[in-house]
Formats: sequence, structure tokens, C-alpha cells
Amino acid sequence: MSTTSNAGQRILSLLDENSFVEIGAYVTARSTDFDLKQAETPSDGVITGYGLIDGNLVYVYSQDASVLNGTVGEMHAKKIANLYDLALKMGAPIIGLFDSAGLRLQESTDALDAMASIYAKQALASGVIPQISAIFGNCGGGLAIASACTDFTYMEEKNAKLFVSAPNALDGNYTAKCDTAAAKYVFEAGECDGIGEEAYILSQIRDLVSMLPKNNEVEAEEVETSDDLNRVCEGIDGCAGDTAIVASLVADDNNFVEVKAAYAQAVVTGFIRLNGNTVGVVANRTEMFGEDGKVEKKFDGVFCPECAQKAADFVNFCDAFSIPVLSFTNVTGFKATVDAEKKMAKAAAKLAYAFANATVPKVNVVIGKAYGSAYTIMNSKAIGCDITIAWPNAEIGTMDSKLAAKIMYSDSDVDTQNQKAEEYAKLQNNVVSAAKRGYVDQIVEPADTRKYVIGAFEMLYSKMEDRPAKKHGTI
Repeated sequence: MSTTSNAGQRILSLLDENSFVEIGAYVTARSTDFDLKQAETPSDGVITGYGLIDGNLVYVYSQDASVLNGTVGEMHAKKIANLYDLALKMGAPIIGLFDSAGLRLQESTDALDAMASIYAKQALASGVIPQISAIFGNCGGGLAIASACTDFTYMEEKNAKLFVSAPNALDGNYTAKCDTAAAKYVFEAGECDGIGEEAYILSQIRDLVSMLPKNNEVEAEEVETSDDLNRVCEGIDGCAGDTAIVASLVADDNNFVEVKAAYAQAVVTGFIRLNGNTVGVVANRTEMFGEDGKVEKKFDGVFCPECAQKAADFVNFCDAFSIPVLSFTNVTGFKATVDAEKKMAKAAAKLAYAFANATVPKVNVVIGKAYGSAYTIMNSKAIGCDITIAWPNAEIGTMDSKLAAKIMYSDSDVDTQNQKAEEYAKLQNNVVSAAKRGYVDQIVEPADTRKYVIGAFEMLYSKMEDRPAKKHGTI
């Protein structure tokens, strides 16, 4: 491996020191059309091999833009496909570092067939081993599809470009107007999980790999923690609107690895550890705090289609890899706009299906309002939540009590409506009322959330749950 190339340096920076072993170093292009025989193609433009991250086996391929611009040809793709075969046999994560001009035009249909073979391997690996990609240069056309087939994608903030169609090829657009391939645009569109400088991206991948299981047949590695299991989360109710902070306060050592942070921000997704064990977090968010501790953005407390889809995708990943799911619920309904309505029902159905279909341990903490169908699809007991915990100020019901009173007593005066609203809030929306009906298992003080959640997951450790025999669902 050339240690002077960017491709080689990225691998060395990502993996534990002196742990990388290269495979296929002598592979070169077979095609000789269009003067390829006159070009040197060391490793055919992609370095492949295996190594360690925190002592755990991973497989890595890194495209070398200094060799034919990192283009994907027949042998280039065969090396990647071979690496997938090894990763599947060994049950270890695979990481792709992308920096390529796309298909190698000189190899034409051979290159096209080779690219498709990568998709086939990714499909086999999906839900079996974690797949992670990082983009450091160009990743366009068919290669963008390969990146999107992975579970998590990161982009270098300045030089990375991800696109199916280049910005200048889009009707009415050009790069100066809107660089749709740029990391910031792609990040905010939800097509990648994080952006930053190269060193930051590689460190994020290391953090993520340390959180994930090696494959779908083993659990994520348990890590020793000195954090008190009964630690009181002081002030957690004061930041309940920003559930990214709530997740970090509950987590061991306050460590929360958030994914898709800039996309559909009214829902938070990411990973924490509780008593050393990895747990996936899905949470509604009504406000976002800045680094100065002040609220910098507010949300309306409802599901939009993008939020529901983001949550559903994350729950599906957790279930595929047997990662328990913890949800924080604070939602009042669905976004009521013409654009949202076009996709809302299907997106909501996907979230309901994801939670109902998941057989991993599921714990829900109702931290605010939980109204209507939006509440039911957010890991409610009715669709399979194992343990439901609620804070004393939580409200669970069909809708806000004042709105309910206006509907039920539309012909009455304001005083009567206000009186009935108070009665409705006490009889129907009160969390104690929900607990009396069995919809809530425990009512706990916010500061005690961590110890009760840890206790619930410890109890659920040996959970076994079957589903009807079928090939797969279709929702």
C-alpha cells in the first residue's frame, strides 16, 4: 500500500496503529482498450484490506483518486466485492472510503456490470453486518447509490461531493446557484449522517463502530462504566424540549452519538450506552439549544413526513442488529400543510410498522404531551412497547383538553367549555388516568429517569418474541 496516497493515509488514520493488512495489492486493470494498457493502475485504484478499531475486526476499502481518478472498473469492483464476501464470512463491519470520478468509461459495460455487483453484495450484507461509508472527494452517479446502500454515511465538509446527477445537469440549476452535491446540502437533505474535517469524520466512524455490534447474531460489546447506575439527572426536566440533551444526561458518561443531526430536527436519533450496553434513542424534540445554552430553534411538536421516516429507518436498523430502543415521547399530532399531507400517511405508517415489527426490548418515556395517533405510533404500549414510563407532568390523550371541549360542547358558552376542558384534562389527559388504565407502567420523577430506564432494560435483557412466519413485511 502506498502510504503517501490520501487513500492509504485515511486507512492508517482510521484503524488502530499497525493493524492494517492489505489484500489484493497486486491487482491491476485487465482491459487494454482506449490506451489503458499504457496506464499504470496500482491496486486498480482501490486499497482493500482489514484491520482493527479499538481491537475489533473491520474491513476497509479506500478509493485512490491518484489512479485513474479512482474510477470503478472491473477489477476495482471485484476487489470490493471480494472484501464483502470476507466481511460476511467473518461477521465484521465494512467501511468504504469514497473518492472517485465514477465509472471507468474505458471499460464500458464491464465497469457497469462490476458496479452492479457491488450493489448485490451490499444487499446481501444489509441487516447482517454494519456498513459505513465516508466521502472525501467525488461520489457521483452509480457510486452515489453504493454510498446510499450503506447504513451510515459521512462527508468531508469542503471537498466531498455526493450526487446522482451533477448540479449543472439539473433543470434550472447550476453549481453557483445551488450546489446540490455539497456536503452541507446533502447533510441537511438527510442523505448523510455527519460532516466535518477529515480527522473528525474518521473519529466519528471509530465512535460509531465502537457502539455497534459486529453483526446481527451478536450483541454490541458491553463496556465497563464507572458512571453510577442510580445517578440523579439534575435539571433534566428543564431541557426536556431538546431531547438530544435529555439523551446525553441519561447516558453513561453523558455520551450521545447522534446521527442525521441536521435532518428532520424535530426528531432526534442516535446511540447511547446504559450500564455499558448500547441503546438506540428515538425522541421528539420541540426546541434546540445552542452552545450558549439559549434556545436557537423551536419546533411545533408534531410529526412531519421526514421526521417519521427518519425515526422509522433508525428503528429498523436497531431491530436488525438487536439494539434495544429507548424513546422519549412529546408529540401532539401531525404537520398540517398541503405538502406534508402528500406523504404523511405513508410515513406515519412506516413508523408504526417499524415499532410494531421490532422485537428488541423497547422502553418509552413520555416526557410531555402525547396526543392522538401521533402518540400511538411513537412506541406506545398498544403497538408493542414493553415498558412505558411517564413523568408526572405528562399528558396522554386524544388531544388538548380545550380543543376537545370545544368539539364536544360546540354549542355551549365559553365558561361551560372551560369547565368541561378542566374536567377532560383531569379525567382523560392526566397521566394518572392513563396509568390506571394500564397504558403507563411507572410514573417517575424526571431526575430518576436514568435509573428506571436502566432497570427496565436489565429486566428485558432476555426478551424473546416471535412473529408470524413470512418472507418480509411490505409496509
